[in-house]
Amino acid sequence: MKNFPNAFVILIGVILFAWILTYIIPQGSYVRIVDEGSGITRVVNNSYEQIDTVSPSFFDLLVSIPIGISERADLIVLILLIGGCFYIIEKTEAFNQGLVKLVSSLKGKESLALIIIAALFTAGGATIGLQEEVVALIPILLLFGKSLGYNAFTMIFASYGSTVIGSSFSPSNPFGVIIAQKEAALPLLSGSSLRLTTLLVAFVVWVVYLLYYANRNRIDKIQMPDQNVSMTQSSKIILVLLGLTFSIVIFGIIQFDWGFSEMSGCFFALGILSGLIAKMGWNKTGEIYVAGMKEMVFACVIIGLANSISILLEDGMIMDTIVYGLFGPLQNFSPAVSGVLMMVSHTLLHFPVPSYSGQAILTLPILVPLSDLIGLSRQICVLAYQYGAIMPDMIVPTNGALMAIIAIAKIPYNKWFKSALKPTSLMLLIGAVTIIVAVAMGYN
Repeated sequence: MKNFPNAFVILIGVILFAWILTYIIPQGSYVRIVDEGSGITRVVNNSYEQIDTVSPSFFDLLVSIPIGISERADLIVLILLIGGCFYIIEKTEAFNQGLVKLVSSLKGKESLALIIIAALFTAGGATIGLQEEVVALIPILLLFGKSLGYNAFTMIFASYGSTVIGSSFSPSNPFGVIIAQKEAALPLLSGSSLRLTTLLVAFVVWVVYLLYYANRNRIDKIQMPDQNVSMTQSSKIILVLLGLTFSIVIFGIIQFDWGFSEMSGCFFALGILSGLIAKMGWNKTGEIYVAGMKEMVFACVIIGLANSISILLEDGMIMDTIVYGLFGPLQNFSPAVSGVLMMVSHTLLHFPVPSYSGQAILTLPILVPLSDLIGLSRQICVLAYQYGAIMPDMIVPTNGALMAIIAIAKIPYNKWFKSALKPTSLMLLIGAVTIIVAVAMGYN
């Protein structure tokens, strides 16, 4: 389809649609209490009541956009600073020289390169919930893919897609499993054996599909510089610092619970050091850093716009109504069917609630008592949340990271959706089968 709306236009349209829904869907709310011990806000079961309140005005709609952007300031800063950092490293020629060596070593082993990338990003998703951080890596990954003869879709599947697989099927994703198990009053990391087994199965199926897609959609390899040219000493130092920075960031996230701000500081330092090591000088380093940040502005705006959608739904007091309508009827089915339908309902809910950690906090306090009522174990309730709320990050247009990535890759959303729907459905099918098996084996 020619002239299909880009990510910016699509999200503006969704924001308008969400605003209109606040005048159509009945307003309602659950009673919420704050746990004094943990500080977590919890929903009181069976407390939903319809209420009569004023829907957001058109001016509220306009205001939700800057609020949505400002609320994602820490992530936006991270993307801007990583973007500037990588842009400097690219200008030092360190990436190009490193790619020459890497492509040379992988000559004839392109499939192995894809498997390694998929494994690394899956591990990132499974351990630390890696996702938004991929945005700034996309330009480099696209260049690497072209040097191996792979198109943009293949490289996004191998990187961003793999992080979604890892996050969704993870036994330990801190923003998914850990939060959900806390809300379900389950021992943290309990039931990991089934989750780990399913993750391995999903990863194998994912890699098989990835290789199948990649081989059917090969492109001409771009010409790389002379492979006999040796890397400069400064390039070697910069690439070593890059690897060291990633190691420090991962260690900080795991050991010290680092957030986006700590990560931003590390990559800012890496960018400045890289420019100085390449003898660019302070002025040129600063100019190139700012130029790199400019390249990421569009992606940052997209992430902010996506956040505005949930703000409107919450201010319009219809988010709880949507949850009530989606999950209320589940008590009329058998445990196995209810588990699968719960996963499907989470998938649908993820369109207006792009944050899967927020979705856990919103739904699990409601679903846990419902699961107890229908004979569905709490572990299976968490499984249904995992697969249904995280896996759709591959396709939902309200996910800021996804829309930013395909915007950078210049892929229209309709083309991405068409390509990503099949593998996403395949992964959701694995999730549904796992839920059925879990019910049959009494998983709890």
